[in-house]
Amino acid sequence: MLSANIFRFPCLMNPKPFKFCPSCSSDSFRLTENRYSCDQCDFTFFINAATAVAGILVHDGKLLFTVRGKAPGKGKLGLPGGFVDFHESLEEALIRETREELGIHVTDWKYLMSAPNIYDYADVRYHTCDGLFVAYLNEKPAFTLQASEIEAVKWLQPDKVKLQDIAFPSLRKAVKMVIDSL
Repeated sequence: MLSANIFRFPCLMNPKPFKFCPSCSSDSFRLTENRYSCDQCDFTFFINAATAVAGILVHDGKLLFTVRGKAPGKGKLGLPGGFVDFHESLEEALIRETREELGIHVTDWKYLMSAPNIYDYADVRYHTCDGLFVAYLNEKPAFTLQASEIEAVKWLQPDKVKLQDIAFPSLRKAVKMVIDSL
């Protein structure tokens, strides 16, 4: 049976969350850079990046930002998005997250870029690969915010965006790319 710690992975801030091999229970289970390996039974557990998405909405030359309602980055600027669920494409996840967080249905997302990120939450460090998208809206939508995630939304002119106010490096990089293209 697998250790309960396997569900708190991909990379706990504690560098050795596994004490025993989940396959043979040996105590010779060791961590290298991106995997655990058992010297007794050759079982290997790979540590992979979690997949996440975020989207930049643009209307009338302004970019939409969320104000994060919880850690990490509580109170900082964010973008609609989140983790990709099993059996979801990046686009499906972003459509779902935008509907959940903002109460709007956006389907014409265009792929912008991907970037690595670190997401520290509840004493767990998640290494992510973020898929970043952009959508241009013809009309300014009315939002129904997910209060547990989003404190507020802000439409900002590109010259008013302070990249240091954005919660995550991957989002800053994507926002800069969109601003540079406007």
